[in-house]
Amino acid sequence: MTQLIWNGLFVGSFYALIALGYSMVYGIIKLLNFAHGDIYMLGAFIGFATLSSFGVIPASMSITALLIVLLLTMIITGGIGVGIERLAYRPLRNSPRLAVLITAVGASFTLEYGVSAIAGPNPKVFPVRLQGETFDVLGARISAPQIVLMAIAILLMLGLNSYIQRTSMGRAMRAIALDSKGSLLMGINVNKVITWTFFIGSALAGAAGVMAGAYYGKIDFLMGFIIGLKAFTAAVIGGIGNIKGAMLGGLLLGLLEAFGSQWLGGEWRDVFTFAVLIAFLTLKPTGLLGERVTERV
Repeated sequence: MTQLIWNGLFVGSFYALIALGYSMVYGIIKLLNFAHGDIYMLGAFIGFATLSSFGVIPASMSITALLIVLLLTMIITGGIGVGIERLAYRPLRNSPRLAVLITAVGASFTLEYGVSAIAGPNPKVFPVRLQGETFDVLGARISAPQIVLMAIAILLMLGLNSYIQRTSMGRAMRAIALDSKGSLLMGINVNKVITWTFFIGSALAGAAGVMAGAYYGKIDFLMGFIIGLKAFTAAVIGGIGNIKGAMLGGLLLGLLEAFGSQWLGGEWRDVFTFAVLIAFLTLKPTGLLGERVTERV
């Protein structure tokens, strides 16, 4: 039982990092950015390329190198997210939502097959593979890399929540989520806030991509597709548009997957996940926190 809970929370922390981007963008411009999962994939490949350029990295320096590459990747993927918003989404901001949605799907395919054309279609072995001792905690086997990666994920999520709640930019994001036209009349630079939102969401997805590559050891150009859909599921469970809901939804989805795989078998994991998505969309489309939280981002 303890092992299942730990496994679920660990995987769920990845889902939560990516779901935050979905929720932030949807909360402000009501866009389901289906290219967001591919930003995660792009982060993994940027980390792969950067670490490969370092040559052979001693095991004692792997954590340090990974943290440096993580920060660099966050900046690059954040910039790419801003570029996608500026080129693909902003010109269609006043268009029907279906047009923007189709554009998001097109951006997703562009990223996937653009990376495939550049890096090749075959899976890549990540240059740094985190390894370390394992500990027995209340009957669960927990490895040192899992602790490090989960600590990074928690710090990023807490940092984002603090940023949203305590800074002027965070207040502007919340104001636009409530009333974008009113915010514009009050003098808030809506375009700047939306740009910053895409930067933060994409940076978090890029960080998750590097962490996944270092932990699982293998990346490919389609790795963002399924996890993007699962992050969307997590955002729906928590209440899409709600920051705390995205975190809660990610962790809850990880736990549901862990217990569902244990009861039904690992081959049913994805089926179980999307059955949960359908159930929430049917029975409670606002998600767990959708009704209780009035300020949305």
